[in-house]
Amino acid sequence: MSGEVESRSRAARRSSESAPYELSDFSRVRKFDAHVHLNVEDPTLPDLARENGFELLSINADSPDFPDLLDQRAVAAALAKDDPARIHWATTFSMMGFGTRRWLGRVTAGLAEAKAEGACAVKVWKNIGMTERDADGRLILLDHPVLEPVIDHARSLGLPVIGHQGEPHNCWLPLEHMTTDSDRRYFERHPHFHMHRWPDRPSYEDLIAMRDRFLTTHPRLQFVGAHMGSLEHDIDRLAGFLDRFPRAVVDLASRMSHVQCQSLRDHEHVRAFFIRYQDRLLYGSDMTFNAHTDPVRFRRVAPAIWVSDWRYLATAESQRVGSLRADVPGLALPRDVIDKVYCRNALRVYAISGDGC
Repeated sequence: MSGEVESRSRAARRSSESAPYELSDFSRVRKFDAHVHLNVEDPTLPDLARENGFELLSINADSPDFPDLLDQRAVAAALAKDDPARIHWATTFSMMGFGTRRWLGRVTAGLAEAKAEGACAVKVWKNIGMTERDADGRLILLDHPVLEPVIDHARSLGLPVIGHQGEPHNCWLPLEHMTTDSDRRYFERHPHFHMHRWPDRPSYEDLIAMRDRFLTTHPRLQFVGAHMGSLEHDIDRLAGFLDRFPRAVVDLASRMSHVQCQSLRDHEHVRAFFIRYQDRLLYGSDMTFNAHTDPVRFRRVAPAIWVSDWRYLATAESQRVGSLRADVPGLALPRDVIDKVYCRNALRVYAISGDGC
């Protein structure tokens, strides 16, 4: 197909789509950030969400950088109680004592209690597969049989599982070979999660295969692959994952620059991916508010991230992306696609009632 014919074909396809939003539409459109971490009872992020038209899903995580899990749960439940129409939350569980009867009873009881308190999902963090070990010193993987009753209990409670398995593909590369400056900075600051430094740990392919084995044995489970299911570097591979597991969706949290990197190479291909999988993608930012967070700086930075992501997904405008050191044109996705990615899909997946997006 000649360039001129192909250009006319693209124009014809877009003319049949709903007109894209503009940057000025950002504040008035209902939106849902399906991946944040509210770790203290501070009004800064909830207030910003209200000002910018967002609902939030605050996700508890078994992370050493976060408060105690009981404190995370108490904060999330309290914030959701104060503003149930805007703040929602996902619980998690500790791996301390893994494999004992007491551990299993404590975890299953905790999931039921969290559900009763309003939790709408359960998070399984990357420590499973990367750092946690059993009593014999072996790494605990997601498909470990001791985890089976926990996952089955979550499904019986109607709690989707948010799975953060693995890390960006960059995690297994030397710092100088990583594709984004943001990953380079993160793994420089978190060397214990930089798998290139730990050749005795599972490979990237090992962890992805483990996650896929797990989903094969749980075909009825509603699964949310956090951070684009750790397939952020290859949307074709992510498409294959979504085709293989029809009950799985993924969120975009903290992976926008990886998508933008690919759209610099083939803008139309990335745009077509979003349109084809418009029912399987959830917007998320991974914003985190901890006790040490500077609220003044956060009020400046957080809206800029939200607006930048909107500019890329919803409009045709170009912007400078520092992590890529490049100017990146927006995808200008149709309005109905944006409405799904930014709101409807999250409401459906997490069974959150509302008046629609």
